[in-house]
Amino acid sequence: MQPVKKAILKGFLDMLPLCLAVVPWGILCGSLAIQNGFSAFETQAMSLLVFAGSAQLVAIELMAGNTPLLTILFTTFIISSRHFLYGLAVRHKVIDQPMRWRLPVSFVLTDELFAFSHHRKAYRTKTRLIYALSAGFSFYIAWNIWTLIGIVAGTMLPDLTNLGLDFAIAATFIALVIPGIKNLASLVTVIVAGVSATLLKSTGFELWLVCSALLAMAAGYSTARLTAKKEATP
Repeated sequence: MQPVKKAILKGFLDMLPLCLAVVPWGILCGSLAIQNGFSAFETQAMSLLVFAGSAQLVAIELMAGNTPLLTILFTTFIISSRHFLYGLAVRHKVIDQPMRWRLPVSFVLTDELFAFSHHRKAYRTKTRLIYALSAGFSFYIAWNIWTLIGIVAGTMLPDLTNLGLDFAIAATFIALVIPGIKNLASLVTVIVAGVSATLLKSTGFELWLVCSALLAMAAGYSTARLTAKKEATP
């Protein structure tokens, strides 16, 4: 098999388990939007253009609840800001590549693809770029298919939000986050995020997600600094 075809196939197969893992998530996103007054076109366009599951779900719920525009923009900005960090993390690997490669990679650089980006040779060669694009766009296509199924389900079936499909969101992120806990700083970040999100949401605080994310990042950064300082001290 030619290297290009092999890279395309391997990218698709490696991403396939995650494509299947977000089936409930995509269906929930599509059906939730329909049941909250979005048109089928608006719902599908959101997945085609925004392509950010967590931000889409949060935005749908906030818009349906007549939340002020500034709150919606700020919340979705904070949720999506991790993609900026993903870009910075892989920048040194793709900086020498032409723009025709960097732009599509940046579009499909989701949590799932970033989980495949830690290999030291990732994005370094044409074959590895093709692999990344195959994995990323296969997830993009799958996400839009699941959204479409959710749109159809939302128009034909009763409220799907009572089926517990939203657990797929938590399950997917748990599967992505746990393997990344390799030091004390990342462990502290995860614990603070979980505890603060639970406590703040239980109080009904509108910006619970934003605040818990900021608290977790601050705690993780502080722990990393203290650990580095301790290791540097004779």
